[in-house]
Amino acid sequence: MTADHQNGHEQEEVLEEKSVDSAQTEDNESTESNEDEVLNAEIVEESSEGTDLQKEIEALKASELRIRADFDNFRRRTNEENAKRVKFASQSVIEKLIPLIDNFERALQVQATSEDAKQIQSGVDMIHRQLLDVLNAEQVEVIEAVGQPFDPNFHQAVMQEPSDEFESGIVTMELQKGYTMHGRVIRPSMVKVAE
Repeated sequence: MTADHQNGHEQEEVLEEKSVDSAQTEDNESTESNEDEVLNAEIVEESSEGTDLQKEIEALKASELRIRADFDNFRRRTNEENAKRVKFASQSVIEKLIPLIDNFERALQVQATSEDAKQIQSGVDMIHRQLLDVLNAEQVEVIEAVGQPFDPNFHQAVMQEPSDEFESGIVTMELQKGYTMHGRVIRPSMVKVAE
C-alpha cells in the first residue's frame, strides 16, 4: 500500500469515527432532550398536583375553621341557655308567691285596735319582711310606678283619668304592684294613667 492510499484510508476511518461520534452525540442530545421534556412534563404535572393539593388543604383548613366556629357558637349558646335556666329556675315559684305578698300587704293595711291584733299584725309583718328578703335574694324587685312615665314594658294601664297633679302619660295610681326578676318583668304593674 502506498502512503497516499494509507493516508486516505486513515482519513476515512477518522471521518467514520467522527460521524459515529456525532451520531452518538446527536443521540445523546436527543435522549437528553427527551429526558428534559419528560422531566419538565413531570415537574408541570407535580406542580399542578401540588397546586391542587394546596387548594384542597386550604379548603379543608377553611372547613375546619367554620366547624370550630359553629361549635364555639353552639357551646356559647348552650352555656347562655343553661345560665338563663339556672337564673330563672325559681321564676314559676316566685310568680305563685307574689299574690301572697299582695295579701300580706293588705293585711298590714288593716288598723289593729286591740293588743292581740297588734301582736298578730307584728307577726304578719315579720313573715312579710322575711318573704321579701327571700325574693330580694332571687333578684326580685318592685317596679316603680306612681309618678313615672307610663311604659308598656313595665306597666299595664287599666284606666285613664284627668289629673291636676300629674302631666299626661304619667302614672297616677298603682292598683297592683309589678315585679321584675333579674331585670325581666314577671308581673307588670296595674296602673291608672293621667290623660
